[in-house]
Amino acid sequence: MSVLTTEPGAAPVDEEPPDAGERHRLTAVTGLAALSLDAMASVAYGPEAIVLVLAAACGHGLGFTLPVTLAIAALLAVLVASYRQVIAAFPDGGGSYAVARTHLGRRTSLVAAASLVLDYVLNVAVAVTAGVAALTSAFPGLYGDRLWICLAVLVLITGVNLRGIVDSARAFIAPTAVFVLSMLALIAVGLFRSAPVSTEAAQGHASVIADNATTVGALLLLKAFASGCSALTGVEAIANAVPSFRTPRARRAQHAEIALGAVLGVMLIGLAVLISRFHLQPVEGVTVLAQLADASLGHNAAFYVIQFATMVLLALSANTSFGGLPVLLKLLARDNYLPHVFALKADRQVHRHGVLALAGVSAALLVFSGGDTNTLVPLFAIGVFVGFTVAQTGMVVHWRAERGPRWRGKALLNGLGAFLTGISAVVVTATKFHDGAWLIVVALPLLVAAFETVHRAYTRIGERLGLGRVPACPHRDPSLVVVPVSSLSRLTSEALTAAVSLGDEVRAVTVCHTDPEDRAQAEALERDWALWDPGVDLVRLPCDRRTLGRPIAAYVREIETARPGTRVTVLIPEVEPARAWQRILQNQRGAEVAHAVRRDTDAVICRLRIRLS
Repeated sequence: MSVLTTEPGAAPVDEEPPDAGERHRLTAVTGLAALSLDAMASVAYGPEAIVLVLAAACGHGLGFTLPVTLAIAALLAVLVASYRQVIAAFPDGGGSYAVARTHLGRRTSLVAAASLVLDYVLNVAVAVTAGVAALTSAFPGLYGDRLWICLAVLVLITGVNLRGIVDSARAFIAPTAVFVLSMLALIAVGLFRSAPVSTEAAQGHASVIADNATTVGALLLLKAFASGCSALTGVEAIANAVPSFRTPRARRAQHAEIALGAVLGVMLIGLAVLISRFHLQPVEGVTVLAQLADASLGHNAAFYVIQFATMVLLALSANTSFGGLPVLLKLLARDNYLPHVFALKADRQVHRHGVLALAGVSAALLVFSGGDTNTLVPLFAIGVFVGFTVAQTGMVVHWRAERGPRWRGKALLNGLGAFLTGISAVVVTATKFHDGAWLIVVALPLLVAAFETVHRAYTRIGERLGLGRVPACPHRDPSLVVVPVSSLSRLTSEALTAAVSLGDEVRAVTVCHTDPEDRAQAEALERDWALWDPGVDLVRLPCDRRTLGRPIAAYVREIETARPGTRVTVLIPEVEPARAWQRILQNQRGAEVAHAVRRDTDAVICRLRIRLS
């Protein structure tokens, strides 16, 4: 595939044939493995988030775990049905950004895009550190090296995704299958037990139930619902990455979305039933999922299999961001809200620049937090709730405008989803504002402002280039080519050959400093030049300072002043090394000259690379 941007202010043009690269795209099964890890892994912390909130009301509060989970499952069903409709209506991907751009206006679409970007980046940091935390819990000796382990996992996931989303999906099918089958086995076995088979995992750990129990009120239940909704992060990822699926893309993406909703719903409800059945109470240092595995399967090999599968899937759930964010960045670049480089694809259908940008920002977060992202966890769900709300609201407008069959029911469904996710976003932000959620209030407007700045820059460039208008007919101007030289060699000969082919007049220039050694070298070059007699004048440019670019740029300015209307080209000859590592052997003088000429003149710069064979 090739993506060409013919003008700096023009949007990228995708020239991929309709059937190109299908083998590098996703099926429904591989799409589920590549894009659902975030949502699947959320069962490790979603139910626990509910239990920890309800523990404030002691045992009576914990009795509401199942009703709260059923409410979240109902919201999950609404979201899956809605995003199934989003996939059909917007098969080019983009999720809430695409919906808002079409139905809610430009500014709202940028808010949705910014919230998704923040959520994807935070997902990588939180997922990697959560997986490594599970590892260091099993092997405490590794705790001091957790940052380096986090970075190593991030490098691994990035490398897999640079090979293509299909390769990443295939690599993650096995751990996803092991985790899902382990959870289903845990639930199935637990349903046949009337009491825990083991409580060894929780022994010796202090309970986190509050001494001064609160009453179970609407506010507590609402807070538990909002905290548990962290289990819904990742539901939107498939709708964002529809172009990554094989033809028919929308249908395959819909099947993957439905499968994700079904599996996630079964696991959430099943775990909630077991929490109520075993009267589980949260304790410090042991996850709720670990207690459930202990109670259902016993403290044996199966217990450790579930812990290991959870650890692996949590670490790899960062892959959801690598599948969804590059596609979103591509759409933003196409709309001139991000640099066009994010719209380019590599041979394996990889948005390489988007993958690398996500990895770089995530690495910075990991380093900043020291591998401990507790301060980032409160922000994790807010961005996705904003995206949910925007997408649902946009779909209500979509159905009202379309007025197709049963549009009222579809609009009602989306309206209910927008209301519920909007409330969740407000509650999560309000209850966790002092825990770091205030950063979202700052980061969202800054990101939207950055999008607007890029868009204004592209608009100005397009206006100056006259995009959309018929330009003047091309004409021939007098041309002069300036060739910097320092010695006689094959490089000099090739450069002058190219120069006389390009311009009406050619001048070779050499910079001479005041040092005796430099003057002697310049005089020797002039003598050799006269003997060689290439038919091109050699101009000596004296300079008091040890610089190369400034005297050449000053000479070009003199030409532009003395000969207005003449097209001046500076042709810089450089050697293309046979091996990539040999680039460090070059003196980088060509880059210095190009920078000075580009900064100080209007001349055309041509860097001629001569390959040595």
